[in-house]
Amino acid sequence: MAEETPTLPPIAILGAGSMGGAIARGLSRSGLATAGVTATNRSREKAAELAGLEGVTSIALEERATGNTDAAAAADIVLVGVKPAMVPDLLREIAPVLRPGTLVVSLAAGVTIETFERILGDAAVLRSMPNTPALVGRGVTGLAAGSRADAGAVALVRRLFETVGTVIEVPEAQIDALSTISGSGPAYFFLVVEEFTKAAIGKGFAEHEARLMAEQTFVGAAALLEASDHDPAELRRQVTSPKGTTERAVAALQDAALDEVFARATDAALARAKELAAGA
Repeated sequence: MAEETPTLPPIAILGAGSMGGAIARGLSRSGLATAGVTATNRSREKAAELAGLEGVTSIALEERATGNTDAAAAADIVLVGVKPAMVPDLLREIAPVLRPGTLVVSLAAGVTIETFERILGDAAVLRSMPNTPALVGRGVTGLAAGSRADAGAVALVRRLFETVGTVIEVPEAQIDALSTISGSGPAYFFLVVEEFTKAAIGKGFAEHEARLMAEQTFVGAAALLEASDHDPAELRRQVTSPKGTTERAVAALQDAALDEVFARATDAALARAKELAAGA
């Protein structure tokens, strides 16, 4: 008989915007957050988006000014999802009410573990970098442990993020680099689909036909890749008949130096991540 996945302790998500909201939805779907999830947002409108989720209490700070401290005081895991510039003030607000042993997890891009540990004192801190496919339970989350987060803390937070997809544990020094691949990666993918759709329209297809072909081709190819034992290069070769149309198209793409384009793109994203970490 398969072992049941252990349930999760009380969780607070402070600043449950798009990413925090995705995690709240994943936790609700999983049924693992039996001790409850409390999510905070500044406005009633944002809070209302999460109000109907099973097991989730959604608080609007404009109605309850103490919502962040109330949620943090009652939680064993606190996820910090506010904008990076707002993080220090929020940490100073919640620091006095955190219970001993509470795990604090950053969702904020560019804010270091050192910043969290300096403000929070003895709290165990982890830094995460989820991505937007978490909204449909297919996210990739990078997870880095702070100096006070032991193996048990990492395992617990890993279980939390596995409710919205896959988790990769990395040292903090690699979190920004990971963000340029999995964090920003969905945008690269959507851009390729967008341009592929334009190419189809240019070939005379109606917009809805072009979009359907482009989207479903990429969705289908991703499903094939996931189901296959072969790597992407081998699957590409299987589609590329010698002297055929695909071979000619792939050659044109390779002539455009896509490897250099993606290297430049991810380098640019990494440079910006370093600027954010420096407060620029």
